[in-house]
Amino acid sequence: MIDVKEVLNDAEERMEMASLFLEDQLSHIRAGRANVAILDGIKVESYGMMVPLNQVANVSTPDARTIAIKPWDKKAIRDIEKAIINSEVGITPDNNGEVIRLAIPQPTEERRRELSKQCSKIAEKAKVEVRNVRGDIKDKLKKAIKDGLSEDLEKDAENDLQKLHDKFIAKLDKLLEEKNKEIMTV
Repeated sequence: MIDVKEVLNDAEERMEMASLFLEDQLSHIRAGRANVAILDGIKVESYGMMVPLNQVANVSTPDARTIAIKPWDKKAIRDIEKAIINSEVGITPDNNGEVIRLAIPQPTEERRRELSKQCSKIAEKAKVEVRNVRGDIKDKLKKAIKDGLSEDLEKDAENDLQKLHDKFIAKLDKLLEEKNKEIMTV
């Protein structure tokens, strides 16, 4: 016989992973405000190896519209610049010989709407995952009835599962709402 608490904990864990996925994906979307997370995926060639940007330079945001990248080894400045240009960031770096600056442009209204739609698609993927988890667990509970789980316990577990589902869907909606607010703020 299955342990209902264990099954519900597993469901909560999987739903939390969907929430973390959404948070991570939304952090990489540039909303007109300087955010060093947009550079997370960039790898730079350093001494013959490809390493993350933050391991060869100090990345900071001196103001709301600028990202400053100060390499620890000044010889790496060209490689860093090349990596940024070849990435999907879409910002041309400005190099003064010591520091690379990325000026974050103010997005147009049309671009804001595109970003908002992109965020909604990512949020929908996360919601689908939460719903899939609910469906998987419901199936497990139905099968557990055949293995000797009482129907009352199964109904209670299903109600708890629905509460978990509603809690995580609300959390995902809140994350999306916050990101859309950030995107639409001029």
